[in-house]
Amino acid sequence: MKALISVTSIAAVAMGAALTFSAGSALAQDAAAGEKVFAKCKVCHQIGPEAKNSVGPVLTGVVGRPAGTYPGYNYSEANKGSGLTWDEATLQVYLKNPKAKVPGTKMIFPGLASDDDINNVIAYLKANSPAK
Repeated sequence: MKALISVTSIAAVAMGAALTFSAGSALAQDAAAGEKVFAKCKVCHQIGPEAKNSVGPVLTGVVGRPAGTYPGYNYSEANKGSGLTWDEATLQVYLKNPKAKVPGTKMIFPGLASDDDINNVIAYLKANSPAK
């Protein structure tokens, strides 16, 4: 009987570890892959040390920045008044469906369907944030 319990316990621990590893892998971020996905964003946004506002605001350092605050960009009232800070959780929801997260936003992009693409873009945005 003890042998059966031990085998069952070991199997349960192994299964839990496999699920934990699987969940961690799902959240993995790849900045290089995110740079490729960001090509869709470059139509309106610039990023990097020489970036300038365009149709959309500069996204250099956007992770951690309060919404509607990049200097010199004419944000919608919805964005300025959203009270959001662009942390990872907020960006995940926003990049999935911008108009649902910030009704009234000027951004016409419909969103990214793939969670992997969203996580990778966030990694790319974080990689393009000034060191603090």
